[in-house]
Amino acid sequence: MPQTPHPAAVPIEAAASVLLLRDGPGGLEVFMVQRHDRSSVLGGAWVFPGGKVDLADAHPEVAPDADPAALALRLAEPDLPQSVALALHVAALREVFEECGVLFAHGASGATPGAWVARVHALCDEGRRLDAAMVEAGLEPQLLALHPFSRWITPERSVSFQGRRFDTRFFIAALPQGQTAAHDDHEAVASAWLAPRDALQHYWDGRIALAPPQIMSLVHLAHAGAQGDLANLMEATRERGPYCVRPHVMDMPDGGKAMAYPGDPAHEVAERAMPGPLRLFVRGPGRFEPEDGFDGFWA
Repeated sequence: MPQTPHPAAVPIEAAASVLLLRDGPGGLEVFMVQRHDRSSVLGGAWVFPGGKVDLADAHPEVAPDADPAALALRLAEPDLPQSVALALHVAALREVFEECGVLFAHGASGATPGAWVARVHALCDEGRRLDAAMVEAGLEPQLLALHPFSRWITPERSVSFQGRRFDTRFFIAALPQGQTAAHDDHEAVASAWLAPRDALQHYWDGRIALAPPQIMSLVHLAHAGAQGDLANLMEATRERGPYCVRPHVMDMPDGGKAMAYPGDPAHEVAERAMPGPLRLFVRGPGRFEPEDGFDGFWA
């Protein structure tokens, strides 16, 4: 009898995302965009600016003054090729520019940051690649302004990325002085600066959709914001380095599913990686909740 072939493994796609932050009147705020409902990934959901790594992101001429070895060291992944470390940082910079018009760069003495951004946008509209546009505008990428925050690897039995897997490095960065973030009205159809706890409350009330990595990142930011401002968060992030999360998807006795995170007894990693609940339960399509309800986010 012929054997049933095993399904082909889903390839893992490298991606980068940026938690763009500022100190608001009521405390820490993060910039989020709503994906177009026809987007192939998380259509209609609210996310942090980001996307897949492009082949061009790894070219040394994209960031000629960057030190790939130092970038690899910041990511705390000993086996990561230096070219990949460079590509991840460049992808983060590129995506945050493409999706919300914020450019991490320095140079162009005498010009205002707003003028930099407008000039680079105009050159890109003429067909220049971002790195070429920056060179023509007299700018150099400021990759060290992006601080590695976390790494999320989609599990094989994903509950939110059906048919696709991503290895996403999340960076945190302060909104550059003199610049304004706004959605591109193409990939993203809405945007807002949100206090992390408010974003979670909007999700809980059914006003916005979030995927688990965004939920847990907002929980982390909410806990950090309760302890200090953006400078405190940046310092703490540099001191501890980025953490890695490989969610463990579990089948529950009631027929439902749950995701266990590092520190949960069901997870292979015994040490907690981040604040918040150690487990999220799937309560319906696109609905992920701690066991103790909204209060469980503050466990």
